[in-house]
Amino acid sequence: MSDPGVLEIPDLGPAEWFSWVEERGWGDGLPTVPPTEDLVDAMLAALPSDLPEFGPLPPSRLVPAPRAVAANAVMAGCRPLDLPTVLAALAGVQQDAYNLHGTLATTHPCAPLIVVSGPVRERLGLNGAGNCFGSGTRANAVIGRALSLILLNLAGARPPAMDRSTQGSPAKYTYCFAENTGDSPWEPFGVRRGFDADESVVTVLAAEPPHNINDHGSTTGEGILTTIAGTMAQPGSNNVYVRGPHLLVLGPEHATTLHRDGWTVEAIRRALWERARIPVDAVSEGNRRQFTEWGIEPDGDHYTVSTGPEQLQVLVAGGAGKHSAWIPSFGATEAVSVRVPGG
Repeated sequence: MSDPGVLEIPDLGPAEWFSWVEERGWGDGLPTVPPTEDLVDAMLAALPSDLPEFGPLPPSRLVPAPRAVAANAVMAGCRPLDLPTVLAALAGVQQDAYNLHGTLATTHPCAPLIVVSGPVRERLGLNGAGNCFGSGTRANAVIGRALSLILLNLAGARPPAMDRSTQGSPAKYTYCFAENTGDSPWEPFGVRRGFDADESVVTVLAAEPPHNINDHGSTTGEGILTTIAGTMAQPGSNNVYVRGPHLLVLGPEHATTLHRDGWTVEAIRRALWERARIPVDAVSEGNRRQFTEWGIEPDGDHYTVSTGPEQLQVLVAGGAGKHSAWIPSFGATEAVSVRVPGG
């Protein structure tokens, strides 16, 4: 008698498997690894003893069983050692503050961003240096992709029936990177989120793709903050009228200059809250009316970005080159941090 928890699939070659999956509406449009029983069993053998408890995933209301999570991790290309980090990310997006249902159904292009802190970064070979948002590192690619596949295949967040994103973004395939503590002059992000330095931590946020901040000319922290504030002060962001958290990922060279000039993380947050202001006349009349309907009024002759300095999360990632990134969020979400089980 076959196990009702095991899906029987025919013996297919790679190209046939790709087509078979596509016909059933599984996956993300890219080739996947067939989740054979041996591969899923090997993945399940890596389950930590302190496994998080999962509730029903919206909109399907399915409770993700360990075997189903492991199968999606296999499909994404994960190794067994990647699974605990995937589980932590899944636990994070299930917290009420993250607003999983809203972030899956919105027309906004947000995707589940995963920031990894702590010792697991080196253990998995996660990239927090050059091209950390891009291609080339297996752990970054497959961990973010595994979470996306779980939300597609188990939660049912498939476009266009559930995922109503107007344009979407490449971040919906995978969006995972590590913080660069080696080149950061400040306390690690995971520690500032309330965890011990020897704990591995995943922070999830429903976020847009990175907005590049190019500043090769400024030689002072003051100058760099002027450029960052100008990048953040744009009227098309949800952070203007939906509010909520947003993320500043400083490249190491910008971080070094800011630290040299005496800037702490808290001082950076306060300065950008005060300086990243959007002139009222840069906002259309229609948007001003909508902002008012949402209870958002200008502060004098400017609109603010979000509700205060505490909403801006700051960390260091990336490699050489004088670039940083601002990452706005869906707005109606929170940054949620979860300890990686077993790690």
